[in-house]
Amino acid sequence: MASPSTLAAHRAVGTLYNALMTALVLGLVTRRGEETARAYMFRHFRRQHLEKFLPGLQKLGLGDQPPAPACALYHYHSNALGGVKTGYLRESDRKAWVRYPPPRWIWRGTAIAAVPHSVSAAMLHGWHGHNGQSLGKPGLGFVCTGMTVDGMPGLEGYYCEYDRPLKEEERVRFAYGDEEMPRLDWSRQPRLETANWPEERRLKTFRAYAVEYLRTMLPTLQELLGVDDAQQELGRVGRLVGLQFHEETARDMDLPTDVERGDLQSARDFGRWLAAVLAAQGEEIETTEAQDSVVVRAVGWRVARDLVLADPLKAFDAWNELWLGAAAACDRFLKVQTTRSLGPRGWDIAWRIAPR
Repeated sequence: MASPSTLAAHRAVGTLYNALMTALVLGLVTRRGEETARAYMFRHFRRQHLEKFLPGLQKLGLGDQPPAPACALYHYHSNALGGVKTGYLRESDRKAWVRYPPPRWIWRGTAIAAVPHSVSAAMLHGWHGHNGQSLGKPGLGFVCTGMTVDGMPGLEGYYCEYDRPLKEEERVRFAYGDEEMPRLDWSRQPRLETANWPEERRLKTFRAYAVEYLRTMLPTLQELLGVDDAQQELGRVGRLVGLQFHEETARDMDLPTDVERGDLQSARDFGRWLAAVLAAQGEEIETTEAQDSVVVRAVGWRVARDLVLADPLKAFDAWNELWLGAAAACDRFLKVQTTRSLGPRGWDIAWRIAPR
C-alpha cells in the first residue's frame, strides 16, 4: 500500500501537467493568436491519435466492435482511465454517442471562458474526425451536437457510419440544436475492471494520462513554432504553472509552502517536493546534501524517452521552468542551479538548491 505522500505526489504530477496543457493553449491564444492555438490543438491531437488509437482499441478489447460503437467506447473508456468523466450510448451498430460533461478536465476552472470555439473544435478535427481513416472506414464521421466552451452542458456528439465515403470537411460536422444525446442511466454505463482498482493504481493511470500531454506537447510545439519560440512559450507558461500550483500540491503532500526562510531547511523542504514529484512521474531520483545545499539528481530524462525532438536541450530548459517557478513559490529566497547534459549514455541532470 502506497503512503499518503506517495499518492499525493502522483496527484501532483497529474495536476501540474493538466495545468501546463491548459496554460499553453491559453498562452498561444493570447500571445500568438487563435489560429496558432487552433493549429497547435489540431497537431497535438492528431499526433496522439496516430500513436494511441489503434493500439488502444486492441488493449481495450474493442477490435471486434462495429466502427461507430468502437470509437465511442474508446473515448469513453480511455478518458475514464485518465479520471475524466465521460458518457456513452449506443443507438445502433452505425450510431453511438459520447459525452464529456462539465467540468471539462482540459479547461480547468475559469480557463474555459478563454477558449475559442475553433480551438476546442480542433481537438475533434485532429482526433475524432480521423478515426474512420485509421480504421479503413471512409464513411465514418463524427457529428458534434454541443461543446462546453459554447455554453452547452458538455461536449457531446455521435459517431455515424454513412453509406458513402466522406470528404475531409465532412468528417466532423457541427449540428447544434438538431439533436442532443438521449438521457443516460449513469448506473448502467459500461464498466472496466478499473472500478475495483486500488487508489494507487488509479492515480498512476491518471498521472500517465497527464504525462502523455507533455510528451506530445514537446515535439509538436517545436515543429509548429520552431525551437526558440517553442522554448519561450512553454518556458513562460511552465514557470507560471509552477508558481501557481506549488502551494496546492505541497499542501497535499504535507510539505511547507510560501515560506521566506532562505535557509538550508527550506532547501531540504523544496528538495523533498521536487524529488517526490519527479519520482512519481517515473524519473530515477537521488537526493544528497552538501554543506550548504541540497542536490536532486536524475539519471536520464525518462518522461521524454524515445521522443524525437528538434532540439532536446531547449525542450528540457522549457520544461525545467516548471520546477524553477515552483521553487520561487516555495521560498523566494532560494536559488536553484540546474545542470544538464545529453551524451551517448543519456541525460545527466541535477538541481542544486541553496539559500540565496
